[in-house]
Amino acid sequence: MQKKTGLEMEDELRPEYDLAELLKGGVRGKYAKRYREGTNLVLLTPDVAAAFPDSDAVNKALQLVIQVSKIPTGKPSVAER
Repeated sequence: MQKKTGLEMEDELRPEYDLAELLKGGVRGKYAKRYREGTNLVLLTPDVAAAFPDSDAVNKALQLVIQVSKIPTGKPSVAER
């Protein structure tokens, strides 16, 4: 069976819809920047995901890790050596 060319294909769009009018004024990627700014997806391994009931618990745990990392240990850091 051969594919139909663009001219031979039946137009499935209802007659009351004008495709040229529907696409008029459309802007490609209009919301792409806003979407990327608001999206920060991190995939967790199943064992890590099982340890946290929701994203708030993950955030609290990571904030605690940040706080603990700021506590001075008395040992010089790699940058100070």
